[in-house]
Amino acid sequence: MASNMRCVGEISRPLWQNGPSPGQVYNFPSTSSNNRLATRSMNPITTGTSVLGIAFDGGVALAADTLGSYGSLARFRQCRRLMKVNSSVIMGASGDYADFQFLSEVIENKVIEEECADDGQNLKPKALYCWLTRVLYNRRSKFDPLWNTCVVGGLQDGEPFLGFVDKIGTAFANPHIATGYGAYIALPLLRDAYEKAKGKLSEQEAKNLLVDCLRVLYYRDARAFHKYDIAVVTKDGATVEGPFELDTNWDVGLLVSGYE
Repeated sequence: MASNMRCVGEISRPLWQNGPSPGQVYNFPSTSSNNRLATRSMNPITTGTSVLGIAFDGGVALAADTLGSYGSLARFRQCRRLMKVNSSVIMGASGDYADFQFLSEVIENKVIEEECADDGQNLKPKALYCWLTRVLYNRRSKFDPLWNTCVVGGLQDGEPFLGFVDKIGTAFANPHIATGYGAYIALPLLRDAYEKAKGKLSEQEAKNLLVDCLRVLYYRDARAFHKYDIAVVTKDGATVEGPFELDTNWDVGLLVSGYE
């Protein structure tokens, strides 16, 4: 019996000094077993700020600047955050730029699959909007969120559609939407203009309104930039135009005192 116990003890010893026991995993020097655990990115790295959207008579327009902020550093100045999904759908996103690139690639693959099916059916704005709510909520439930707030615009059955989806799957549809800091500063301007026009803005009026809001954000938002893109979808199709440059005036800075 003692002989058998001695044999078992010998078998369970490490195969070499500081090596693994039989059936165990070897820990290499200067490493910890905790390094093999799955990790989650809980904070965005390179981010984009506000996306603005408004429905006009016969279509939808979105606008966003092109800055990718690395923390508080205005590091990347050509981050295009608006995309044409197909001829009737456009999308924009604020938040983590890498997550937006991932979503963009998945959506582009979905569009290609539908085109290959050649069944006469295309991705509709409400379908993309609903799909995003499921994807973002699913990732949130895994504690591995896609750190984006998305705006989906398009025409469905001839009617403008504009939807909002945030990183935890909260979603709503509205004729005027703003994300990020724009939800505090630009959204009241969008709402006021839309209500004064009784929802009958023209395409050019909608574009001008978005540019005015971007200008205000550039003055007030430390993460905003003076170059921007505009995406428009109408019955004639979808386009993403830009980058354009804001016409700004900083003469008011001469009136500020007390910081000399």
